Amino acid sequence: MDQPTSAAPGHAPAPASPSLPPYSDAGPVESAGSPAGARLGARLGPVAMVVAGGLSVQFGSAVAVTIMPSTGAAGVVAVRLAVAAVLLLVVCRPKVRGYARADWWTVAAFGLAMAGMNGLFYQSLDRVPLGVAVTLEVLGPLALSVFASRRAMSVVWAALALGGVVLLSGGGFDRLDPVGAAYALGAGGCWAAYILFSARTGRRFPQADGLALAMAVAALLSLPFGIAGAGDRLLEPRTLALGVAVALMSSVLPYTLELLALRRLPAATFAVLMSLEPAIAAVAGFLVLHQALSTTDALAIALVIGASMGAVRSQARQGRRERAKSAE
Repeated sequence: MDQPTSAAPGHAPAPASPSLPPYSDAGPVESAGSPAGARLGARLGPVAMVVAGGLSVQFGSAVAVTIMPSTGAAGVVAVRLAVAAVLLLVVCRPKVRGYARADWWTVAAFGLAMAGMNGLFYQSLDRVPLGVAVTLEVLGPLALSVFASRRAMSVVWAALALGGVVLLSGGGFDRLDPVGAAYALGAGGCWAAYILFSARTGRRFPQADGLALAMAVAALLSLPFGIAGAGDRLLEPRTLALGVAVALMSSVLPYTLELLALRRLPAATFAVLMSLEPAIAAVAGFLVLHQALSTTDALAIALVIGASMGAVRSQARQGRRERAKSAE
């Protein structure tokens, strides 16, 4: 999740697979019991899975913030990645023999990007609201998508996103915690690297083996920082219980839902739905953490979401045109 697409921290892009034709709302409404109604349900089901995955990720991030007073951001990351790594290694049982050195370098780079993405993101959550952090972070994948497109329309989407960032900063990042904003932008850069190395790892390792190994690398890189910052507080029952919940909500459950959804959902549609993550994050921050956003903040988030959706759709159209030309 192999064109660049969005994936929230801890997400793993699921491999693409054959999908149903895009849904059209033209024509009469069919009953749920009719064949057409059943097809509509089959098409909307994957959409619901992706949205549910986004809700799980962002509410998991909100729960993670509640642990930070006792463990710090580094402690939360260490617990989350360690739990997720153990679960994935147990479920996937990846093979470790028969791979070249280049394969292991790819996994190591994937794990490093994953550790950086999570570490910087949770550091930002300790300083800026959840919706703002995700909005700034999504600029990384957006920049990757715009760069990959290299079309004039990409400038429009980049300008739209820049307008959102200017609004979000209120004309200057001093309105936000500048360190928190910098962490969020750094997490976005790691997110872009995560997408690139996720695709390379998927080509070199079968199924989710590469993901499980990269998650183990990320956990090993994060644990020293978590132990140094939180010490034996990481082993407190409440911390471990909430850490397991965060790992399940932010990694295991969303990955499973996206894997199922992408079996019947076009990759471009998936990416557009993932562009809604900043809005979902803002809702989670408001409901769980009582982080209210101003009208200006909401407009800024909407601009970045619109830019992300536009960039994804432009890239999808470009891909279709290139495939059509090659078929001629």
